[in-house]
Amino acid sequence: MKPMTQYYKMMISFLMVMVLGLGLTGVATAAPAEKFPVGVVDFMYLVNNHPNTVAANAALKTEQEQIRKEFETKSAGMSDKDKQALDRQLGQQLEQKRQELLNPIVDSINATMKAVAAEKGLAMVVFKNSVAMGGQDITADVLAKLSGK
Repeated sequence: MKPMTQYYKMMISFLMVMVLGLGLTGVATAAPAEKFPVGVVDFMYLVNNHPNTVAANAALKTEQEQIRKEFETKSAGMSDKDKQALDRQLGQQLEQKRQELLNPIVDSINATMKAVAAEKGLAMVVFKNSVAMGGQDITADVLAKLSGK
């Protein structure tokens, strides 16, 4: 029993040395920030403030109302099981409409982010909520370009 305990201690020590060695190597070879400029962007802020979001939300609200009325009409006299199936079907229809409305907004944000990053010479852009510190915030620049300002 004792030789196995000795073996485990030796393996744990070996693994700790390897992890420490790899960690120090990573720190020593990390590229300086100025050689790898990073932009950050608050994506949800851009979606919420996109020039087309108000119209998309209005269209989605209209679709929700139509689906609600359709459910009320079709579900009259249905069993609970049939009502659940209809609810799922109409829910999928609503989700499809939401995606139809959201995808062009997301695509335009992505294209604009790419353009702003290129203008500023940024090597990458990451989501702001994923960054603890650092990076150049380009959210306002992207929104201004989206808005045509």
